[in-house]
Amino acid sequence: MTGIGGGVELGAQAARSRALAVLRVRSRALAVALLPAAVAVILLAGGSTGHLVGGGWDAARWAVSVLALLVLAATAAVALVVARARPAVTPTVAVAEESAPDLYRMVRDLADRLDVPAPSAIALTPDCDSWLEDRTHPAHGPPPARDHDDLSDPVGPARRRSAAAPVLVIGSPFLWWMRVGELRAVLAPVVAGTGPAAHPDIAAARRFIRGLDAAVAATSTDGRGPLARAARGGIGGVSRLLLRGCRVHAAEMERGVAAAAAERAQAVDYGLRIVAQEQVGLAYAGWDRLLTRVALPAWRMGRWPSRLDVGVVAALTELSRRDRLAEGFASRLGERPACDLLEEPGLMDEAVSLLAARLFHGGPAETGPDWAPVGWEEYPEEVVDRAWRTDAARLHRVLDTLGVRRAAEGAAPGTDGPTLSRVLDHLTTTPAEAPVPARDPAADADPDATPGTGTATPDDQATSDPQAATASDPQAATAPDPQAATTPDPQPLTTPDDQPADAPAAPGSADHSDDGNGTEDDDDDLAGTTPRGAALAAGLSAQLAREEARTQALASGTAPPPPGTTTGPAATGTALWDDRALPLLPLQPPRTGREILTAHITAMVCCAAMDTAGATPGLDWLDGPTLLVDGARRADLALHVRSLVETGDPAPLRAWLSDLGVRPEKPVRLV
Repeated sequence: MTGIGGGVELGAQAARSRALAVLRVRSRALAVALLPAAVAVILLAGGSTGHLVGGGWDAARWAVSVLALLVLAATAAVALVVARARPAVTPTVAVAEESAPDLYRMVRDLADRLDVPAPSAIALTPDCDSWLEDRTHPAHGPPPARDHDDLSDPVGPARRRSAAAPVLVIGSPFLWWMRVGELRAVLAPVVAGTGPAAHPDIAAARRFIRGLDAAVAATSTDGRGPLARAARGGIGGVSRLLLRGCRVHAAEMERGVAAAAAERAQAVDYGLRIVAQEQVGLAYAGWDRLLTRVALPAWRMGRWPSRLDVGVVAALTELSRRDRLAEGFASRLGERPACDLLEEPGLMDEAVSLLAARLFHGGPAETGPDWAPVGWEEYPEEVVDRAWRTDAARLHRVLDTLGVRRAAEGAAPGTDGPTLSRVLDHLTTTPAEAPVPARDPAADADPDATPGTGTATPDDQATSDPQAATASDPQAATAPDPQAATTPDPQPLTTPDDQPADAPAAPGSADHSDDGNGTEDDDDDLAGTTPRGAALAAGLSAQLAREEARTQALASGTAPPPPGTTTGPAATGTALWDDRALPLLPLQPPRTGREILTAHITAMVCCAAMDTAGATPGLDWLDGPTLLVDGARRADLALHVRSLVETGDPAPLRAWLSDLGVRPEKPVRLV
């Protein structure tokens, strides 16, 4: 214990010394600001006593006095902005003490064992991390709306502004995945940080740093006029200069605080914390997989899963079952989960799930017809089925704009609906054709090409350029081509005139040098695909871009939710952070053309399997939407679809469909 106490003292002493260095930077800046005023006082005192007389001294007195007044005014402006600027606050869901008395009791007991002040409040965040956050700034008080409850303090704003202890922010996946003992061990070094945070010098240094950071953010916005912009630029420049002077000392101060907290926490559940740290990494992996594979498709469909934390437990349980990570998982899951420390874990999970949708996808703050919660039981029908049929419908709309016939010549009556055969026939490449890695500029000048041969037609150009198509005809993306039924069928590609050299000029091919919207990454992504695959991928990308632009335009035309609106059992902090920056943490970069094409073909195949072979949509906790045949997951579809996209060979996919009894010539039901 002596060694632990010595380590704590060394870390705290290092943090205090760095905090004093930060405060010295503030003191020096104040001294520089007061220097002209001090010189002016000396000159005025010398003139009044008759020592500094004469025309030169009088001019100096006037000049220095004016300079002192200007410097003092600028100093007051900087100090006012630094004091009143609102520091950044992490969006969280508050946990009131009456809704989690056992959790508060555990945290206070942990603080007593560590001999540090207890946190002033507890909040949850949809992330696999935990930290202390200072919310004592006056700007963090509640807005006029009475129902905003982000800090869950029943005694009002006056008490909250004077409270010294920070708020304990806990990652919600920890509560559902970890056991009570594991959560206590993980939170021990975090709660131990309240000790150094209570020191006056460290607290003052942190307030100064946060004020400077908030001032820089406040002055980064454009002013209403040249004078306002000049004032903002000056205040921002001074704040940045002070931040650069404090940067090293502030970083070392935080390292000292962390070292002191870690040393102090070694006295509490040290052996269990080593085991619990393994669960932290596992929870992070499961949470990331759940958000990107399961939650993101639902958010794109206007549905938000209301039990994400329950889902991460199911995902990690499935991961442990598949990989056989540890034999003790079954016995571990039999222990008391940390979510039992909450009185109503279901309501808290719903509030955290909605906040996650806002942070990672930018969804609305409240539920509505286009933004409704969905349970895991309804996920296959509400999300998977609708997503597949929506993608399949979009695929056929793009084929209509490309002039692709719905039925081949001589086809049986009643087969002119949206069929899988239409997609397979269009993407089929004959032996005379091959994927073209680059674009042939000479193909752009071919005036005699027909739709489907690879040369851009007026309709195709509208598809390849989303902005031009939207400006000329907003319905061009969704209305089928009226001439599609009479356009000669371009399938199969067996004529000598249909050469691959013409195909790179197809609409939305990998290179968009004509309209200036293409990138070199698009070229590389679609270089290995067939010409018609590249054209179809570009058309789908353009269609998706138009739909997203339309959705954003509709969203921007609606009034934002009032500040302080609560959702679920507690508020999600909407008044403390800027909703205009949503999503704050996008999950994935934009999909490439190849990925979009593969996803749409996969959706069309799944629709055909459901409508003609009795397959059903399903949910895999690790991979998201999946196709179930006789209750079993079929994970081998992606390989055959990729073969069709990259080589234009439908034989592997047709063999897979035949094995399942799927009839690609039958029309499917679309959204």
